[in-house]
Amino acid sequence: MSKIKRLGFFSRLLDDAPPSERYRLATEQIQTAERHGFDSAWVAQHHFSHDEGGLPSPFVFLTHVAAHTSRIRLGTGIITLPLEAPIRVAEDAAVLDLLSGGRLELGVGSGGTPSSFAPFGLDSAQRGPVHGANLTLLRKALAGEALEGGNQLYPGGGSLAGRIWQATFSVEGGQRAGTAGDGLMLSRTQPRPKDNPDASLAELQQPIIDAYLAALPPGAEPRILASRTLFVADEQATALEWADIGLRRIAERFVASGHAQPGQTLPELIRAFDTHVGNTAEVIDSLAQDPVLDRATDISFQVHSVDPPHPLILRSLELTAEVVAPALGWRAEPQAAPRIAIAR
Repeated sequence: MSKIKRLGFFSRLLDDAPPSERYRLATEQIQTAERHGFDSAWVAQHHFSHDEGGLPSPFVFLTHVAAHTSRIRLGTGIITLPLEAPIRVAEDAAVLDLLSGGRLELGVGSGGTPSSFAPFGLDSAQRGPVHGANLTLLRKALAGEALEGGNQLYPGGGSLAGRIWQATFSVEGGQRAGTAGDGLMLSRTQPRPKDNPDASLAELQQPIIDAYLAALPPGAEPRILASRTLFVADEQATALEWADIGLRRIAERFVASGHAQPGQTLPELIRAFDTHVGNTAEVIDSLAQDPVLDRATDISFQVHSVDPPHPLILRSLELTAEVVAPALGWRAEPQAAPRIAIAR
């Protein structure tokens, strides 16, 4: 039986609404998560396509959320670092961390949708080397080291250098994150290798965790965030109805982009897209069979790719905090006094 240590909510801001309404709804969802004891909230960064994700500027949005929350930790999942100026990322992260009372968790990765790179003057094939160089400079700036021209980050990064998370699909990426002493971010789903198309998500991610833990410096505290698709409803029929709509929509896009048909029946689609869906009893049983959750220090749940309407997302958050997560060993931290944002 898995034991959830820290509970997170993850959003790609995909509500079926105009951008301003998406941001309002996501803010309300994070406020609801905080009210029900969630430990963290994470938002993804996507450029250009409203179907991929609704947020190109996570720091701007999270600054808004920080002003409307008091306790919940706020994470980027992820900043697409090859498309960013790393010093500007460090500056924005430092300011957000101050305004939020030290609540920022800084998740970074090499990206995103390949077609998003060209408008930034980059070939997506360059992402690996550019990401590595940018991460080195970001880390240097946050650590307060001298930059070109004798400059130094202001305001300083404080402890942010110790709150970097690296997202990866690969064993090599897990090793890099461990060697750096960073947190490891595991996706809610990931591509299957051609030689093992029926591999489970856990089979793909367990070796990444092994490599990460083996590479951690002596004495470093592991930080492993496993993201999972979860939609829980009061009635099983309601959950499956929305799962059928959302997963078939995703399957159509999957095929249109040149991939093989992932399945025809709803159970096949649920398995292909690594989805935990149902009433509380069903999702508790489903999550308990995921061995990655036994090793993760943090779990973040997102409703994508089911994408139910806003009221059902709020209800899913309530059921997750009140029934599902406690059944898997999670306990909400006692509510401390709100942290006061700096105003000078």
